[in-house]
Amino acid sequence: MRVLHTSDWHLGHRFHGRQRHEEQGRFLDWLAGLIEERAIDVLLVAGDIFDTTTPGNRAQGLYYRFLHRLANSTCRHVAIIGGNHDSPALLEAPRELLRQLDIHVIGMADDCPEKEILLLRDRQGRPELLVCAVPYLRDRDIRLAAAGETLEEKGRRLREGILAHYRQICQAADQLRNEIDPRLPLVVMGHLFVAGGRTVEGDGVRELTIGGLDRIEGAAFPEAIDYLALGHLHLGQVVAGNPTRRYCGAPLPMSFAEAGARKEVLLLATEGRHIAVEPVRVPIFQPLASLRGDLDHLLRELARLRAENNPAWIELLYEGESVIPDLRERLLAVVEGSSLEVLRIRNSRLYDFALQQTREAESLDDLGVDEVFERCLDARGIDESQRPELRQAFAEIVARLGNEAEEHP
Repeated sequence: MRVLHTSDWHLGHRFHGRQRHEEQGRFLDWLAGLIEERAIDVLLVAGDIFDTTTPGNRAQGLYYRFLHRLANSTCRHVAIIGGNHDSPALLEAPRELLRQLDIHVIGMADDCPEKEILLLRDRQGRPELLVCAVPYLRDRDIRLAAAGETLEEKGRRLREGILAHYRQICQAADQLRNEIDPRLPLVVMGHLFVAGGRTVEGDGVRELTIGGLDRIEGAAFPEAIDYLALGHLHLGQVVAGNPTRRYCGAPLPMSFAEAGARKEVLLLATEGRHIAVEPVRVPIFQPLASLRGDLDHLLRELARLRAENNPAWIELLYEGESVIPDLRERLLAVVEGSSLEVLRIRNSRLYDFALQQTREAESLDDLGVDEVFERCLDARGIDESQRPELRQAFAEIVARLGNEAEEHP
């Protein structure tokens, strides 16, 4: 049996103000082609299908066209879980209809956790795979607040709740496996932040709680799991040194820090409970380039990319010592009339005032919500001893706004 693990498509994501519908559509076309070429039987999508809880029509159109195409492919089953960026209500709205196409969508935790267990059968109706499809677990799904508890106590109770949910699901699935066939492979899907997981600057991975207090130790997952298919972190990586517990990573780069990074989906081949993992590289559909150096170096590199007819989106990091009043104009002049686009120009030296005069100030598109808040703390001269409490309050406000947006899309 061949299973494909992917996650974090973030359909509708804007890259420094640029729409990515064409790029995302080309990825989904490639993925559908790969499923046909490699005769994939089961597709696992481990959350964050969309970039926001209120995706636009074009983003939703990409998603449903892809699922429609799969209905006529070699792929017999699709399992999709909701991520922290997704609206559970939006994902689950067509659930019953999609189930008729063997597309199983679990957007939110259920009062009966056993509903997250999927028994997948082959074309002859014989059981061939058990999948525990655990969506992103929100605080309200698994933990009851206690009056007067500290931040650390909240984090501990949340971690305990998440692990208890996984243990309950895995225990029920393992019991079902023993009743049907002890050799049946068990795959568990999840969307969370495992302790020690790697991220890169600007990749859009959100801390799910203040201070990362809900991070789960990779070794804490039940041993009954034959493969753990995780989403949320955008860099592909092995969990706790175990090659069958993995993040596949986002298939498209989410920041300039990932320019040139290898992006993958993971192909699983099962033989009984043994699962072999083969990374499959995702093509680059929109080149990115992050260039840094003094003015001469930046001008040379831009000229080289232009000569290559490269259609890259570019970030320029000026590291020269001189203050150059017309820096922006001189850099943009090199790419004018070419297929190159400069999306970001940053100056790493301490010349903020001078750069504001030449329109080099950062825009809000360049900053995350947390970065803007930190800038406000700096601007107001808030003492460091007061900042942890303010950060906690701000994080709770952001989380509450996110929950309200999910409940009232």
